[in-house]
Amino acid sequence: MTVPAAALAPYACDPAHSRGRLHPEPQSKTRSPFRRDCDRIIHSTAFRRLKHKTQVFVFDEGDHYRTRLTHTLEVAQIARALARALSLDEDLAEALALAHDLGHPPFGHAGERALDECLSACGGFDHNAQTLRVVTALERRYPSFDGLNLTWETLEGLVKHNGPLVDKQGNPLGHYAARGIPDVIADYNRLQDLRLGSYPSAEAQVAAVADDIAYNAHDIDDGLRAALFTLQDLTAIPAAAAIIAEIRAAFQGLDEARVAHEFVRRLIGLLIEDLIAETARRLAKLDPHSADGVRGAPAAVATFSAQTANAESVIKVFLKERMYRHERIQRVMNEAARVVRELFARYSAHPDDLPEEWREGLASLGEHGGARHIADFIAGMTDRYALAEHARLFDSTPELR
Repeated sequence: MTVPAAALAPYACDPAHSRGRLHPEPQSKTRSPFRRDCDRIIHSTAFRRLKHKTQVFVFDEGDHYRTRLTHTLEVAQIARALARALSLDEDLAEALALAHDLGHPPFGHAGERALDECLSACGGFDHNAQTLRVVTALERRYPSFDGLNLTWETLEGLVKHNGPLVDKQGNPLGHYAARGIPDVIADYNRLQDLRLGSYPSAEAQVAAVADDIAYNAHDIDDGLRAALFTLQDLTAIPAAAAIIAEIRAAFQGLDEARVAHEFVRRLIGLLIEDLIAETARRLAKLDPHSADGVRGAPAAVATFSAQTANAESVIKVFLKERMYRHERIQRVMNEAARVVRELFARYSAHPDDLPEEWREGLASLGEHGGARHIADFIAGMTDRYALAEHARLFDSTPELR
């Protein structure tokens, strides 16, 4: 149920005053604009495909590891909890969580790096930009427009998932500084100004941090299940060691599997509670009287305290070294990246190998447009479909396990 406007904080995004959609539509009698965004995302084809897209482990590794879909559902749950505690609009926070990974290609970040390499002469590939492309162009469900026609607030939050994209002078920031703002974002921004130089809403900020909380916790859970590291290994992280010691003291003789589950549960709780407290403190100090007051702030309002931010960064370093760069994971991901690169090269050299609906109009797009079109097709693939296509087109397809 949508939070009544009276229950929202003054700095929350009020659905009754949304900046609307690129293509005007009649208001729903029963749902707020942000609730409609959630529902459109859930019913989209791109959302369903997340079920068979890699988070860290490909589907052949087992049924109990996270996929992009289960990761997304965990992010949505945390984002709603954060929004509720801070009197923000829960539906907007949920919409942003549900859509944040729609642009991911098959095989997770390995697939993204491969497509980025394939498109190096055409501006590269960025999954945040691809998410915008999915929800504004590639989903084709409605008779009057392409995309899902989401509200301005949802699009703004998706594009600024990592904060402002440009400084006050319009210079690209962060990882966009080297190559500039992706054309997908720049082109859409000319149609509907998403204010790329400001922070996003508080709802977008808590959804972004919910992403970090979710993957930190569930990647530890999956890494333990896969025996890439142990609970004893985790005690090298001071914050983790303290939690594990508390559990062992409270539940003596508890089996390791339950200790692991309780550790993940307590870690999520610690991160959520710290984020709520620090964000509330920053909001009280800033005292914004509108959502634009949050957007215009000199720094993000949704963040951890300094102590917890340091602990979270240590967890990220541990996961990078012990999980993401693990030889077993790297071997599978290198093979997966090869599948993506070979598919791109094949479709580029032999467009007739594309499905008929993807061949239509390809010749008229030019070299760069054609490459982007092929990347759109590959980015939309699930892991399984990518492997099936590779097996159809090549004599040898790797087993990703």
